[in-house]
Order: sequence, then C-alpha cells, then structure tokens
Amino acid sequence: MNANPVKKKPHTPLRVNILFFCVFLLFSVLVVRLGVVQMVQGEDFAREVARTEDIIVSYPVPRGKMYDRNGKVIVGNVSKNAITYTNYGVKQSEMLEIAKRLATLIEVKADKVQERDKKDYWLLLNPEKAEAKISKAELKEWKKKLEGKKFDQKVYKIKLERITETDLGELTNQDLEIIAIYSIISSGYALTPQIVKNENVTDEEFAIVSENLEYLPGVDTTTDWERSYHYDKTLKTVLGKVTDSSEGLPKEKLDYYVARGYSLNERVGKSYIEMQYEDVLHGSKKKVKNITDKGGKVISTEVVSEGKSGNDLVLTIDMDLQLAVEKIIEEELLRVKQGGRTKLLDRSFVVLMDPRTGEVLTMAGKQIVRNKETGKMEIEDYALGTISSSYNVGSTVKGATILTGLKTGVINTNTKFHDRPIKILDTPEKGSYSNRLGTLNPIGALRVSSNVYMFETAIRIGEGHYQYNQPLPINKKAFDIIRDSFSQFGLGIRTGIDLPNEQIGFKGPSRLTGLLLDLSIGQYDTYTPMQLAQYVSTIANDGYRVQPRIVKEIREPASATNEIGRIVQDFKPNILNRIELQEGWLETVQEGFRQVMQTPGGTAYRRFGNALYSPAGKTGTAQAFYDGPERKNYKEPPPVMNLSLIGYAPFKNPEVAMSVMVPWAYEGESGHTANYEIGRRVMDAYFELKKQRMAQQ
Repeated sequence: MNANPVKKKPHTPLRVNILFFCVFLLFSVLVVRLGVVQMVQGEDFAREVARTEDIIVSYPVPRGKMYDRNGKVIVGNVSKNAITYTNYGVKQSEMLEIAKRLATLIEVKADKVQERDKKDYWLLLNPEKAEAKISKAELKEWKKKLEGKKFDQKVYKIKLERITETDLGELTNQDLEIIAIYSIISSGYALTPQIVKNENVTDEEFAIVSENLEYLPGVDTTTDWERSYHYDKTLKTVLGKVTDSSEGLPKEKLDYYVARGYSLNERVGKSYIEMQYEDVLHGSKKKVKNITDKGGKVISTEVVSEGKSGNDLVLTIDMDLQLAVEKIIEEELLRVKQGGRTKLLDRSFVVLMDPRTGEVLTMAGKQIVRNKETGKMEIEDYALGTISSSYNVGSTVKGATILTGLKTGVINTNTKFHDRPIKILDTPEKGSYSNRLGTLNPIGALRVSSNVYMFETAIRIGEGHYQYNQPLPINKKAFDIIRDSFSQFGLGIRTGIDLPNEQIGFKGPSRLTGLLLDLSIGQYDTYTPMQLAQYVSTIANDGYRVQPRIVKEIREPASATNEIGRIVQDFKPNILNRIELQEGWLETVQEGFRQVMQTPGGTAYRRFGNALYSPAGKTGTAQAFYDGPERKNYKEPPPVMNLSLIGYAPFKNPEVAMSVMVPWAYEGESGHTANYEIGRRVMDAYFELKKQRMAQQ
C-alpha cells in the first residue's frame, strides 16, 4: 500500500461553467437594460409614472341665496355657459397654440388687450424681425456688463421698446382675439380653472368647443353662475358685491382667503352682506380628479366631491314693506324738491326695526344724483347711508337729555323750568322756537320740544350757574357725561349691526359752554339713522338696548322639493345693555313721546293725532353745516336745516320703531315738513300691510 497517495486536481464540470456564463449574460443584459431605462427612456417613463398621478382640480359652486323674512328671494344665481382653461403645467408655446385654436371657435372681445400684450405677441410671431431690432455690437456690449437672466431681460426690454406702431399695425383682428385669449389663459394659476369666456357664450360656441376638447388640452365647457337681483337695485348697496373672475381675491385679504383654501382667482364677497357672510355663502367647491397622458392631455376624470352650494341667508328685511317705504321716500323727495330753497336737498333715510328683537324690517335710503351721460337727475338706492352717513339730528335726542339729567340727579320728574331765551356773554341769544312755551316739566318740555329746558339741564350737569349775559364757566367733564349717557342708547357708538364699516358719527372737538347746550339739543355731534332707530327702540323697549340685525337665519341650500332649506342657525335677540333707571324715569320720557304725537300742542300732533295705532315719538330740526356733493361750489355754503323724526307704535306694546332723516332739507330757518309726511305715511304703510296679511290668513 502506498503511504503517500497523489492528490487529484478539482475538476469543474462543463455544465457548471455554462451556467455561470448564462448568469453573467443575464446580469449583463439587466445592467444594459437598466442603463437604457435610466438614461435613454428615463424621461418617457417618468411621464408614464406621472400619468397615473392624481391631479385634483377644484370648481366653484353657486353662492348661497338671500331671502327676505317671508321667504321671497332677494338675491339668487343665474346659470350661464362658460369656457374655461386649466393649466396643467404646459409651456407658453403650447398655450399659444391653444389660444389660436380657440380663437377660430369663439368670439372674444379684444377691448381689454393692452399694448404690452400686443408687443409680447408680436415678438412671438416675428422672431427674426425681433432679433433685427438689436445690433450685434449692442449685444456684445451688454454681454460684457450683464450675465444670465439680467442679460436676457435687458435684451427683451429693448426689443419691446423698439416695436413701432407700424409693427403693431400688422396685427389682424384675429391676432387681437388670440392675444385676448392668450393673456387670459397665461395669467391663470396652475391647476386652477380660469374663465376664458362666460358672457354671451352662444349655444353654437358651447357645442363646437365641446366637440373639439380633445384638440384643446386644458380647455373645458362648464356652467358658471352670476348673481341675480330679483328686486333690481332695491337694497343693493347693502346686499354688497362679489368680485368677478378677473379680480379674484382682494389683495388686502389675500393671505386670509388663501389660508382657507381659496384659489387666487376665486370670486368672493367684497362688500357688506356678501362680504360679512362670505364663509356662509361661499359653499364647498366641487373637486375633480384628472388623469393626464404624458403630453398633459386629460384622458379620464373622476368626481372626488360633488361640492355643495353655499348656505342661504334669510334677512330680517320685509321686502314688501321695503318697497313701500322706498316709494314713499321717492315721492316725498320729489314733491318737496319742487318747492323753494331746496337746492341742496338730495337724500332721505328711513329705518324700521322691531324694538324687541333688533330685527331691521326696512333699511331704506334714496339719493338724487345727476346721470353723467344724460345729465338728467335720477334717484338711486342709498340704503347704505343709514349706517355710513351721519348728521345733526336736532331735538330727537331730547329724550336722552332728560334721562341724562334724571340719572345725574340734576333734575327729577317734577323739576320745572321757565322757557325763555338764554344769553351767555359774547355769544348769540339761544332759545326755543317760541317765547310762549311757559313753565314746563320734563313731559311738557318733550311735548312742545323746549330747547331751554335742555339748556338748563345741561348747565346743571356742567355745574354752571347761569345769569343773563354773563360768563358761564362749566365743568368740561359735562361733555363726557352726556356723551357716555347717550351711548347707552346707541347714540355716538356702533350699534353692533352685522354689517362692516358702520360709522359712529362725528364728535365735536371744542368744549365751549355754548356747544354743550348745542349738544343737549342734537346740534353738535352727528348720528346715523341706524343709531336713531336703536335709540328710540331702547326707549320703546323699556331701557333694553338690542343689537340690530340684518340676517335672521342661516339655512341649508334649498332642495328640489323645498322652497327653502333647513335652518342651520337662527339668531336670537342680543341685549347689549340695559340702562339703569329708577322707577318713573323712563315712563316720563315715554309719556312725553306719547304726548308729542297724541296730545294737542305736541309738535307732531297735527300729523299723527288721528292715527289709530297709538304712536309715540319725537320730532327734530337742526341748523346744520352742509358738507354734501355741492360743497365744492360754495366758498361758504348757506345754513341748512336737517329734519328728523323718531317714533314707535303701539304705545303700550311697541312692535315697530322708526327713524326718519332728511338732511339739508332746505336753506333758511323755515320750510317743508317732509320728515312728518314720510313718517306718517311709513307708519301707515306698516300697519296697513299687517292688516292685509292678517286678512289673508
């Protein structure tokens, strides 16, 4: 046996070598294929992947409607055909091709095309001519000084500057339509539908664009909405406006809306009720998922969310009453305008309110304006003036003056003053409209509208000691005392009405003694018609100051079977404050107001003495400073009289409170009594309408 056997070399079978070779080949093919996929076909495959990505596009829905308190539609929506474009990230050259195709299918006005738009388009059409606008020497010089984007911007700017009128004259009407369309679609935001045309889209245009959508990537035909006003211009200044698609979001509130998911070109309320209740009226947008091919063309769509129309608003306004009141204002304005010394008279206001709830039943204002085109005088809606304009209101504030005197303890319900002219040293004599009013208590002073009674009360609040034609120093805090007291009724402060931009009026800056007396009779500070309505409502409502409201309820959108939707929210009366009064104080003012209208000698008795609904109220006349639209035509405008009237009825159980304001009623010291005529007719209209409705039940 051999002790040291020889070792054999290991032998790899041929089959294994072949296997290894095959594996090597497969890996080589895989590596080569991977390289092809990444380097050669990478962009195509990336697009193929992107093809399956969800692109969500949001579409606006109709805004909520507005109804009056009786369910009558005030503001609705009208559907109309629209053509839109959504930018899915394509190049400008592709958008230009789409604009060219659209221009052959639809008519678009080119009146808004700017010169810059024309120049940009001319450069696109004429690249060779554009290059010839700049010499090689100029390009070489700028290249030395500028680089990158700055160089390109410089070159482009110079090209634009060197385009002549002759160059632009080469553009045809068809070119201008293309420019108009291109400027719209190129200014839109990515993945946001941009309205190309929604005015006067014919059925033919709508149909032919719909038939050619496959050749118009990003273009769609859809239904758009615009606001419709069922009562034309009635109350329109208060209802507010909505931005159009070209305006989009207001710049001053851009961040606010974007943070809440709004698109930049979305339409929103931009004033008054439309703006105040934007969150309610806007609704939730319809969302559609689009799947595009690698060219950006939509190959399929899927509705993710149908969206929901905005909720509806039920206003506190009674439109039948509103229309009746507006007609009265117009008729009385035109009637007295025919008389003498009424050159500056151009407006009047009426507010009707439920004193128990604060619900505004009527918010009416009319203004005479000159039509700029025809030169003729017309009457426009100016309901907004009830909260946005303020005036000296005169003696209507005397109820608040009496209550201020009672609260401060300078008078009581039996205090009497003899009405006679008051003269402070170096100032004109002040008095009432008559020197025969006699000795009066608070009720009598209100009945006959004694200025002197209010002067005496104000002097005592100011701790003054009056002597005829002598100096009358007072404690200047009296201004604050009176104003603070007035504010508890809503005079001189915001009433809290659910509308933006409410004005509070003007507080006179000087604190001379004579001006304190003017303050006590409503001839110094200014107040709005809405403040007057809240003030008289507070007196009618036993000292409870209630917030005025223009919106009564929020409701879901009406369904096909319901005329009005389910209540989402109804607003309860909101008591802002109650005036702290001792027993008998408020009753004194209420009785004084009753006697103004129901007792012989009352300043409004001749107009209201025979009214069956038992009214109470206060008249007002104020010598005022004219600051209206004709102010520019006068170095010193003539003195004018403001007329006012406040009231409520029935006296024992008030259901309606009223303020009437007729600013700049006439020049001079005497004239018409439009405040009485308007007030009586308005109150009659309220109770007549109530009677008719009760008879129909």
